Amino acid sequence: MRARLILEDGHVFEGESFGAIHDVISEFVFNTAMTGYVEVLTDPSYAGQSVVMTYPLIGNYGVPLDDQEAAHPFVETFVVSELSRLGSNFRMNMSLNDYMIENNIPGIQGVDTRAITRILRKEGCMNGMITTKDYEVSEVIDQLKAFKIQGVVEKCSCLEPYHVGQGDYEVALYDFGAKRNIARELAKRGCRVTVLPADTPAQYVLDHNFDGIMLSNGPGDPSECTEIIDQLKILASSGIPIFAICLGHQLLALAHGFETEKMVYGHHGSNHPVKDLTTGRVYISTQNHNYVIKEDTIDPKQAKVWFKNVNDKTIEGLEYLNENIKSVQFHPEACGGPHDTEYLFDSFIEMMGEHKNA
Repeated sequence: MRARLILEDGHVFEGESFGAIHDVISEFVFNTAMTGYVEVLTDPSYAGQSVVMTYPLIGNYGVPLDDQEAAHPFVETFVVSELSRLGSNFRMNMSLNDYMIENNIPGIQGVDTRAITRILRKEGCMNGMITTKDYEVSEVIDQLKAFKIQGVVEKCSCLEPYHVGQGDYEVALYDFGAKRNIARELAKRGCRVTVLPADTPAQYVLDHNFDGIMLSNGPGDPSECTEIIDQLKILASSGIPIFAICLGHQLLALAHGFETEKMVYGHHGSNHPVKDLTTGRVYISTQNHNYVIKEDTIDPKQAKVWFKNVNDKTIEGLEYLNENIKSVQFHPEACGGPHDTEYLFDSFIEMMGEHKNA
């Protein structure tokens, strides 16, 4: 069936529909990963967004459900150059097309994803829609421009606390849209992880004597999460070791009075080089974010820059000077992507051990 991708700037791309068939308006971003599309589809950080995959062939290994990073996909729509309708993989449970139908996600294939990516790279992330209907572009432009991602953290977070793993360290994992592999990496290192809803009061954590606090990734504009930021101010002054990833990294910065801003097109992919300014070593990282900490708002008496992006010099990590807190913008849990920075989970274990034995 014929489908169209209409962007808010008036660009129209015609292709073929796959997955579910219904109109969806969302914000469009591009992802440069060559593999890991199941992890992309199920990353809660994409709530409210549609993803354009730059790699030309998607779906060739089907959908192994074990690769999901959440119980269901969060991507609004999926844009690919060519869809492989027949996957070949002994681990696969179904084809990508069937998976998207089952989860009610529309897709479009047969479009020039390179051209779409160039537009998004030059003009920035923008709203758009995938439709099989014959709308006049002028009919929908105002509707596209009016769309705004709001309230997505609450939609992505768990509703009740639950536990993952067993071990010597009790870790509170705030779920702002956490990927499953964060809890898995902690559990592998001897942690009993209590996954908490995003709106859990700081007092709950303080009352339960956790050895450490992990703040997860998640979607949307961090500055909207004012109530969460207020609770993080309390936790940051508690002395409990804290490690934060992606959205958690941004929320911690806001809790310390720093500022964030929206990037032109963000970082989405598994090939982003980051440099540890302490050691000078460069790592390849997985990233998925549209917001970044403004470097000129960081108080040097409170924090120092730990990691920077090699390509655009944006902030990728902070170490807080008078608190037992570290944070990174990228995803050390990867999944999918390189495992270069998994050692940061070991660093968090060391932080908890030192605090516990002090």
